[in-house]
Amino acid sequence: MTMDILPFPVTEACEVELEAGQCFFTQGQSAENFVVVTEGCVTVFARSDAGKEVVLYRVRPGELCILTTACLIGRTRYPAEAIADMQTKARVIPTAKFERLLNDSESFRMFVFSAMGDRLAQVTKRFEHMVLDSTKRRLVAFLLSRSALNPVITITHEKLAVEVGTAREVISRHLKAMETKNIVRLSRGHVTILDRDALADQI
Repeated sequence: MTMDILPFPVTEACEVELEAGQCFFTQGQSAENFVVVTEGCVTVFARSDAGKEVVLYRVRPGELCILTTACLIGRTRYPAEAIADMQTKARVIPTAKFERLLNDSESFRMFVFSAMGDRLAQVTKRFEHMVLDSTKRRLVAFLLSRSALNPVITITHEKLAVEVGTAREVISRHLKAMETKNIVRLSRGHVTILDRDALADQI
């Protein structure tokens, strides 16, 4: 996303950079800046008291973080955490400037609330998917999506469990069953799709 199409003057914001794996915000932290990702990707996930994690959504170039925006507007603390998936850049605006732009700029206000509405719809759809679909169906859908361009998916069983919203043991059991049927091949940190048609038939 180029700077000239940001929904606010560049002079209103400063740029921050995060390395892959760097924390963007933590659960319980106060929101202090409005954020728009310009390069890279940030994953937002929730963590239970028992330590179970589930991915809520990802913030890609041109997108804002709905939790950050909601926390700024509601003056609440983050209920989730966010980590950079890769080297990431973002433009940030301190709370006071954000509130001023929200009040004074119709275009900025429309961008914020339109983006929040779109993101809320995506998150709602994801939770419907997690609640109504079986674990196996969610796993197959994820594998098909991630292997669309490359049959080799670089991911651990633990991270797969976070993406799908279940326990690592459940993921390992389903993957092992698929490997027995020669649908996938498992190796350390990788899942290779051998038969996409047979994988799709698992849904």
